[in-house]
Amino acid sequence: MIRIGMVVAEFNYDITMMMLERARSYAEFLGVEVHKILRVPGSFDMPLAIKKLLMDNDIDGVVTIGAVIKGETDHHKIIMDNVSRKITDLSLEYNKPVALGISGPGESRLQAEARIDMAKEAVESCVKMIKLLKSN
Repeated sequence: MIRIGMVVAEFNYDITMMMLERARSYAEFLGVEVHKILRVPGSFDMPLAIKKLLMDNDIDGVVTIGAVIKGETDHHKIIMDNVSRKITDLSLEYNKPVALGISGPGESRLQAEARIDMAKEAVESCVKMIKLLKSN
């Protein structure tokens, strides 16, 4: 059985908790066990939690869930640039997939709400990569 971990940002809680529920339901639909869920304050705080999950031999991959909404400055771009780069670095370092389920940057709250299903896509991506890596 495939076992995944999830790291969920609490910032924009109303959106990320809906994303989490969709991701969990979709994982169950796929027959994938969600082994651990770690909640972090915001998307920028994810890398350390991702690393903790990747170090767990019982976890095959990690799904990230967050929503980075545009504010009055370009802060959202800095967050996404750094988090997405570090997520990729961790995936390569641990040879396990880390799926990007963080919507943004540059989106409004309404756009973030419309992209809640992105969490399901991240689960699917993670599972496909796990299967690919296990088959080779």
